[in-house]
Amino acid sequence: MSTPPLITPGPGQRTREISKRRRHRRRRLGAAGALLSLVLLAVALDVLLAGSSSEPAHGSTRRAHHARTPRAAVALSPAGLALSKPAFPLSGLASPLLDPVHVVLHHPPRAALLFNLDTGQVLWQLRPLQRVRVASLTKMMTALITVQSEPPAVPVLVTPQAVAMDGSKVGVLPLGRHVPLESLLYGLMLPSGNDAAVALAQKVAGTVPAFVARMNSEAASLGLGCTRYSSPSGFYDAGNFSCAADLAVLAHVDLAEPRIARVARTYSAAPRFPIRGGRLYLYNNNPLLIYHYPGATGLKTGWTEAAGRCLVGTAERDGVRLGAVVLDSVEPGRQARALLNAGFIGYYHQRPVREAEFPPGA
Repeated sequence: MSTPPLITPGPGQRTREISKRRRHRRRRLGAAGALLSLVLLAVALDVLLAGSSSEPAHGSTRRAHHARTPRAAVALSPAGLALSKPAFPLSGLASPLLDPVHVVLHHPPRAALLFNLDTGQVLWQLRPLQRVRVASLTKMMTALITVQSEPPAVPVLVTPQAVAMDGSKVGVLPLGRHVPLESLLYGLMLPSGNDAAVALAQKVAGTVPAFVARMNSEAASLGLGCTRYSSPSGFYDAGNFSCAADLAVLAHVDLAEPRIARVARTYSAAPRFPIRGGRLYLYNNNPLLIYHYPGATGLKTGWTEAAGRCLVGTAERDGVRLGAVVLDSVEPGRQARALLNAGFIGYYHQRPVREAEFPPGA
């Protein structure tokens, strides 16, 4: 039953109306609060999503920047050491079609190189960067470290380890005695004494392994990217290798040392030795010196079954210095001679020099 409009409501009715208005106000306030909460939640989510999406983009920018500017890779030697730039740059390397000298070698070696010892110009090449065993050409590095480390007259103890070496030897090293270092240098380079190599290594570095570490460090500092040493003699082939290009660099560095240059061009010598007579007579096994190639200046021979016959031959004529590297050859002397002649006569247009013929197989 409704209340007539002209009748004043009683106290109970007024109370009910007040309660009703309060309920309506609470509902409106609750709805407004819920709406405000939704708005705030949407804003928070928007900020959160914007932040999370911008972070990967920033990270991607960093990664892209690093991808565009990578760290320069450090070149390593075969022994795992940081590799320097070559001490003697070779020009024209690995471009055989541009070689200015043309030579056809019968039964060609495994690898070879003809080059100018002063300018580094490559005149002829055959697989110059192929890593191969190099046998006693290893002693080119042994000689280099020795002369850079010790004076000529310093005494060197002959140890049991030196005397026990196999392969080519000086052969009369007196156990327990001291030998002048320069005498052992001749024994190292002329008859290619493995016993001399061990004695010198122990003198210079204390132990053979320490000396081998020096060899590999020096190879890396000279920029010899093909080269790794495992002994001072080269008698053991495992882990001991180089390439024609590296040997050309090493030949240049070796001949820049006056003591090595003097020994390398010597065919025979009689250095002081603590044996009866006081002298040891030594002979070089370099075919360029044995057969009197005109202008021959060195440098080193090598042989093992794994490496074959090897030769780094050098010569000088009319102010032009050339080097020929011949690796794993059936006749290294004849092939080095052919390469050197092609350089002196064919490229530098020098007049042919009368010379003795090398016998077959030399």
